[in-house]
Amino acid sequence: MADVLIRPMVEPDLLAYKALRDAMLTGHPEAFTSDAETEGRRDLASYRNRLSGGAGGSTLFTLVALDGAHLVGAITCEREPRRHVQHLAHLIGMMVADTHAGRGIGRALLVQAIDRLKTTPGLAQVTLSVTATNRAAIGLYASQGFVRYGSLPDAIRLADGRRLAKDLMRLALD
Repeated sequence: MADVLIRPMVEPDLLAYKALRDAMLTGHPEAFTSDAETEGRRDLASYRNRLSGGAGGSTLFTLVALDGAHLVGAITCEREPRRHVQHLAHLIGMMVADTHAGRGIGRALLVQAIDRLKTTPGLAQVTLSVTATNRAAIGLYASQGFVRYGSLPDAIRLADGRRLAKDLMRLALD
């Protein structure tokens, strides 16, 4: 982990970000709501909305983890744009390359994301969803204070017939 740099994603990172995302969606379809086939056809420019200020200003940031010149992890945070729910943010698209799993990169991304969220004016809580069978990810989120507030049965339907639930988790920021 000492050699891995975590920083906000910038436009020149988009090609590597898309490559990592496509690989993760292909290799771990049970871990993502998006599917590899559809996402693989997305134009590179469509990922610009993951940059700070993207998606009409609702993307707060995407943090990337770099091992040298190689993008090996990412996490995105989006804020609700509607006035009544602008105190809510959502963590999405957490991923770490298989080659770098188990090195603490996911934890480092999550910790830095939470630190940034805590300094964002007006935010009160952050939510995420995680496949209910992904014990490692659930443990990571719980270790940083996230608590389960519900479950969505049959949230993901995979081509092989599996139907997976998603756990819904939240972290109070204030």
